[in-house]
Amino acid sequence: MIRKVFSCLGLAVVTSATLAAVGATAVHAQAQTFPTKPIRMIVPFPPGGGTDILARLVANKLTEVQKWTVVAENRAGAGGTIGITEAVRAAPTGYEMVMGQKDNLVVAPWLYKNLSYDPTRDLVAVAHVGFTPIMIVTSVNSRFKTLADVVTIAKAEPGAVTYGSPGNGTTIHLAGEIFKGAAHIDIRHIPYKGSNAAMLDVLSGNVDLMVSSVASAMAQIKAGKLRPLAVTSAKRSTSLPDVPTVAELGYPSVDVSTWYGLFMPAGTPKSVVTTVNTVVNQLLATPEMQAAVIAQGAEVQAMTPDAFSSLLKTDYQKWRGIVQASGATVE
Repeated sequence: MIRKVFSCLGLAVVTSATLAAVGATAVHAQAQTFPTKPIRMIVPFPPGGGTDILARLVANKLTEVQKWTVVAENRAGAGGTIGITEAVRAAPTGYEMVMGQKDNLVVAPWLYKNLSYDPTRDLVAVAHVGFTPIMIVTSVNSRFKTLADVVTIAKAEPGAVTYGSPGNGTTIHLAGEIFKGAAHIDIRHIPYKGSNAAMLDVLSGNVDLMVSSVASAMAQIKAGKLRPLAVTSAKRSTSLPDVPTVAELGYPSVDVSTWYGLFMPAGTPKSVVTTVNTVVNQLLATPEMQAAVIAQGAEVQAMTPDAFSSLLKTDYQKWRGIVQASGATVE
């Protein structure tokens, strides 16, 4: 009888071990075969902005180097929250991803009253791509030659100076409000649906200033059409080392930058997340990719999925206080 019991237990152990081995083999096989069809990369902002530029750079390189088929698709609106919502609702198979950033992941949840997602719960951090300073720019034909000019004129003409941003509730919008508070000036915010529309109006002189990611403004700066006044990050931009920080110019409390990275719906197999993270990090390590990212005004910063997840959670809580202190809300 005792021998029979041990025999049954032994059978159970063997069966469990076999099932575990089969499961491990299946996961390994999935990682080896992924992807077997095209991957959709949601871009939650319009074409031409910093998010779109970096998303397409990554998608094109994955297609070119890895021979994956990655299709970038713009799903813009509501400060980037429409695209994130679509990604959250996608099937967690690895064939739907989104290029997210601070705007729609750690700022928007504290600004929008009825937002349906929690990024720390509903998304999986896959691969951090990089970060970029935010900057204050103006047309080369404007009366503002320096940031000091902005402050002086804004104090002399309260409410008359305007600045554009890619939209209400973006990190860029809040960077403008943080500077406005630090300088004790009254400048009027004009929200746009994406960076390109704001860029056209600042170039034509319809708005005085634009607060923008370096990535979005870089092409027009290089073309000699935009004058960079300052960056809002703690350090100067690698791609624009001659442009001072707002802190250097007398406002040390202003320190705002934004980051970009790939996310997938919660429940996506860990093997797929690991595969995509490894491949993206390998791309980011190449001199060609680093030069391409820096040329767009961003800085490469690769991370493991765990490190990226930790960054998301930390910034999510940090920006809750910043948004609440700003008093900003979006219906």
